[in-house]
Amino acid sequence: MARPVLSPRPPQPSVAQQLGSAGLHPLLAQLFAARHVTDISQTNQRWNGLLAPHDLHDIQPGTQLLADAIEAQERIVIVADYDCDGATACAIGLRALTEMGADVDYFVPNRFETGYGLSPEVVELLLQHPNGKPDLIVTVDNGIASVDGVQFANEHGIRVLITDHHLPGDTLPAAAAIINPSHPHCAFPSKNLAGVGVIFYLMLALRAELRERGAFDLEDRPRLDQLADILALGTVADVVPLDSNNRLLVAQGLKQIRQGRAHPGIQALFHIAGRQTEQANAFDLGFAIGPRINAAGRLEDMSIGIRCLCTDDPIEAMDLAQELDRINQARRQIETQMHQTALQSVEQMMQLEPKASVCVYQEGWHQGVVGLVASRLKERYWRPTIAFAPGDHGEIKGSGRSIPDVHLRDVLDLVSKRHPGLILKFGGHSMAAGLSIHAQSLPQFQEAFDQAVIAFTGKSHFDPVIEHDGSLAPAFMTIETADLLAQQVWGAGFPAPTFFDAFNVIHQRVLKEKHLKLRVERDGHIFDAIWFNHNEPLPDQIHMAYRLDINHWNGQSQVQLMVDYAD
Repeated sequence: MARPVLSPRPPQPSVAQQLGSAGLHPLLAQLFAARHVTDISQTNQRWNGLLAPHDLHDIQPGTQLLADAIEAQERIVIVADYDCDGATACAIGLRALTEMGADVDYFVPNRFETGYGLSPEVVELLLQHPNGKPDLIVTVDNGIASVDGVQFANEHGIRVLITDHHLPGDTLPAAAAIINPSHPHCAFPSKNLAGVGVIFYLMLALRAELRERGAFDLEDRPRLDQLADILALGTVADVVPLDSNNRLLVAQGLKQIRQGRAHPGIQALFHIAGRQTEQANAFDLGFAIGPRINAAGRLEDMSIGIRCLCTDDPIEAMDLAQELDRINQARRQIETQMHQTALQSVEQMMQLEPKASVCVYQEGWHQGVVGLVASRLKERYWRPTIAFAPGDHGEIKGSGRSIPDVHLRDVLDLVSKRHPGLILKFGGHSMAAGLSIHAQSLPQFQEAFDQAVIAFTGKSHFDPVIEHDGSLAPAFMTIETADLLAQQVWGAGFPAPTFFDAFNVIHQRVLKEKHLKLRVERDGHIFDAIWFNHNEPLPDQIHMAYRLDINHWNGQSQVQLMVDYAD
């Protein structure tokens, strides 16, 4: 297990003072300033603070293409991705386009048969669809790498509108329009939209275009703001950086959920997960609701998740949520078994020859779960990690997770340039990527990947860093402060506050053989604390990195400290 380095976030007192003078709570002013918020406008969580769509590349031709298709009643098919971002993006596209009068359907590629994105195989299936071939394909959360698939669609008279957020390769698809904030010619101020955010922006622009064409007036226009709960779920689940624009989108979605106005599918998923909608936060979306949607794409059919998000029938929504929960439980069992096998393999490897990376493969592993195994190994060993599972035709398919020091897609690109033909295909982000190689190439790839990590970073060892916000004044260690923090949007790129203080340990015991339950004292105040997945005892005096939380139990609420690290 990697030992973390504790690092205080640099305070920004002058910025914090300005934010406080503008009306922000003094603790929030301090925390937001340390997270690079420089102006009170960046804390605006109302719709009037949303960035406008017009700077998105191809937004005008894209909206005109869709508006023309709707007016001509052409057949539109949304081609989605099989993760939560793709499912929520598909649901928003289906709901919005249907409300705007489109003839629209959807198709989700099978990750085990046709692979990721708009491949020629997917287009071939659409050509054979019982309802006839589509006139227009709209991709959501995919398509920027689908050069061959778009070409194949063009050859068969199908226009393609790409909405995506992934990084483009050297060659762009010949689509009718490409809407992607990562497009090299896109001037949109935020590059951090998830796929669901991109299709939402397209729907905003399309609504304005149709209103100009007289399809509806201002009073009876479709209420796209009512899709905010679905939008928030996809944004958080895809772990995109929560810049001010994304925080606004998530805040609006959480507000809708807390007020009891969520769509039936999301309400049902909260119920199944044992979470309270009245206290919904981004953690619920990312760690309770999102995984249940993702499980369908990992093990079975993502259309279950899309149907759950699209139904307006509470009974059907509950049935689908229960099915998603069943699939998620099966996913957990498979993941646990794979993780234990992987741990044994990596421990042996590290004892023989420590590496700068982790790269594992087992013959019986499940393609849909290797990304989760890679994520858990990455957290344990704090190295960029790729886990492979068997594919077809002698190939193995890998899913990788990385650490802040290592841009995973760029490292894979370096491997592909140094060893042409070794990687059959790859794509992804700085922190996550997927790839395929020939099974017999695994030993060569393991060495090439490790060398590329070292070349890219100049390091062969990495230390995890826990950034903290310094000491929390005792006056702020209250339920009121914990509730204030819980109301904010925290997540990727905008981490929840972690404080660092000295405590006396009054009592400690292990729960379920793996969690350390503590009672600690500071300045005469006693607090309950818990350190999940840690069962080693602590000394009587400790320095502790912790987060402020509220424990609701038997109708009572009290402050609880969530331990990130202590020694």
